[in-house]
Amino acid sequence: MRYQLELFFTALGFFTRLPVPAWVPWSPERLNHAARYFPLVGWVVGGIGAASFLAFAQVLPPSLAVLLSMAVTIRATGAFHEDGWADACDGLGGGWSKEQVLTIMKDSRIGSYGTVGIVLMLLAKAAALTELAAHGHMLAACALLAAHPLSRLASTSLIHTLEYVREDLSSKSKPLARQLTHVELAIACTFGLLPLALLAPVQGFTALLASAAVTVWAARFFVRRLGGYTGDCLGALQQAAELACYLAIVATWNFI
Repeated sequence: MRYQLELFFTALGFFTRLPVPAWVPWSPERLNHAARYFPLVGWVVGGIGAASFLAFAQVLPPSLAVLLSMAVTIRATGAFHEDGWADACDGLGGGWSKEQVLTIMKDSRIGSYGTVGIVLMLLAKAAALTELAAHGHMLAACALLAAHPLSRLASTSLIHTLEYVREDLSSKSKPLARQLTHVELAIACTFGLLPLALLAPVQGFTALLASAAVTVWAARFFVRRLGGYTGDCLGALQQAAELACYLAIVATWNFI
């Protein structure tokens, strides 16, 4: 149990800017095995987002509470996944060959595709969550609690199924480039899927279906363009799957 707790804190320290206990050892090998707890990190980030939204919504309109909640979660993660989304937009939008795409992705500067992509992504998430909040603050909070773990499970599935395509050992995601064992995948699936119980059955099903559809499409797209995935691809899929969850819940609510 001590080892599993250390792996969780390793994942938490890598994927967020939240402090972890000083007694937790770090090594590339431990990070390698910590991917199983990527969805559990989503519990923490989603919990922070839901709690901050409910707190802000006590004194502010829902739209402002949503924006401030997003700012809090971005601060907690250090815009880790948003950065991956922007880099993926730049690379896949502006690059032709695999080498060009990988070179553009590695550039720390943001280009036109990345700027437009991140602005539209944040606006879409804010609009979807505001729409959910209009139907009830708890609905928006539950959507946050469910979407963050599920979207991180989507990224974890890429690690399990695709090949890591960067050859440079200096890449920050290189230690994660290992297929999960069946036990590790089961742990990730448990933590990724369990929060769906917070939603109504039809909403949970459509959120899962939307996340799965985005994951399958993204995997095929990354394989076609790159032959596999990079760390930026993981961040891009997390953002896309999170948005897909919100949109699915909104669509389901409006339909029923």
